[in-house]
Amino acid sequence: MSVTVEKLEKSMVKLTITEPAEKFEAAIEHAYEKQKHSISAPGFRKGKVPLKMVEKLYGEGVFYEDAANEVINTTYPEEAKTCGEELTSMPKISVSQLGHGKEFIYTAEVAVKPPVKLGEYKGVEVTKPDVTATEEEVNKKIDEERNKNAKYNEITDRPVKDGDEIKLDFEGFVDGEAFQGGKGTDYPLTIGSHSFIPGFEEGLVGAEIGKELDVNVTFPENYQEKSLAGKPAVFKCTVKSIREKVLPELNDEFADEVSEFSTLEEYKADVKAKIEEQKAEDAKTAKENEAIEKITKDMKVEIPEAMLDTQADQLVDEWGQRFQAQGLSLDQYFQYTGSNRKQMAEQLKPEAERRIKTRLALEEIVKLENITATEEDFEAEIKKMAEQYRMEPEKLKGLVNDEEKEQMMKDLAVQKAVDFVAENAVEVEKPAEEKKDEKKSDEEAADKVEEKADGKKDAE
Repeated sequence: MSVTVEKLEKSMVKLTITEPAEKFEAAIEHAYEKQKHSISAPGFRKGKVPLKMVEKLYGEGVFYEDAANEVINTTYPEEAKTCGEELTSMPKISVSQLGHGKEFIYTAEVAVKPPVKLGEYKGVEVTKPDVTATEEEVNKKIDEERNKNAKYNEITDRPVKDGDEIKLDFEGFVDGEAFQGGKGTDYPLTIGSHSFIPGFEEGLVGAEIGKELDVNVTFPENYQEKSLAGKPAVFKCTVKSIREKVLPELNDEFADEVSEFSTLEEYKADVKAKIEEQKAEDAKTAKENEAIEKITKDMKVEIPEAMLDTQADQLVDEWGQRFQAQGLSLDQYFQYTGSNRKQMAEQLKPEAERRIKTRLALEEIVKLENITATEEDFEAEIKKMAEQYRMEPEKLKGLVNDEEKEQMMKDLAVQKAVDFVAENAVEVEKPAEEKKDEKKSDEEAADKVEEKADGKKDAE
């Protein structure tokens, strides 16, 4: 067997792979053995027709395709490793020669790692983060804990008000007719949760237990059930019970119950510290991402189309795994969305390009800065993985073969390159004009929320 490499344009190569005739003959025998039990011919029992007779009856090449696929599938992975090139895509295979007594020759056109030219990658300017926890953030976190520990009082002497948790019976009507899915019995609902269409929960405020009332609403124009979209409806509702949420008092006793601290002051300080710790972690990631984004924006590289296609296809598989974890197959997703694998891969190409550029830039930094992963790095990674899988580190280490270890060492070196980029980045304050625009944008968003709320009140 032998492999020759021909350089093509745009970081593509053509591998010409030659396998001995004996290997192809053996593959023909394998194909024949797999199928002979379904072959019959006059004068022979089913499954007993000799190979030569089958070829005479159906043509000499009757098993060539199956045999060729077997040889390619069993030889390409190893032959690709010996070609001396860093291959980065699935191959486009063509058979050049096959037949009895002939060497089996096939070619594989495949992308290789393209040359990369980086711009400035040390001293990249990134936005200085604000990792201080505000009083509002601390209070919000504490309020979340208070809500987790809230108690509910059964209410019998007043009507429904905002924030109550109620149980109700309801049935909806459009044009005087009940519609499918518009009925509920002993339905739990928190007033103000916005679980129902606009106007429904607001219409229940003031309702009394056991007394039926009509709640008039209009389905949104973009409602998922098209037959109801934009239509006015009447819900006949009866509140069965009311519970009022009672938050625990914010004092030392509360702090002692929900934390390891005996005073509210200590508890607040701990909440603040944890928020700032998380902000610092998020800021580190944001700093890395911003620096790498700027580096990849300035880099010069021509990504082979085959490399891009392969990465996009891998992303489709990743999405498939996420769907699978939610009990949905890729085929089901395509059926629901009316799309297909090819369309999804096309949509994912921008993300595929971003991933490729990021990896190529970091690998180039690894090379330029002579960054290496040590055995200690490998051991630390094994320990971290073992904790995730709840395994003994030595047992996990024993499952990692040489090829997998080599890839892990490359990945660890790339991660070191990420750290290198972040450590050498220069933090700069966000320009005052940007801060002003950001504040203006926040205020505009808040105004839109208020306008929406006012619109609801007017509708009521």
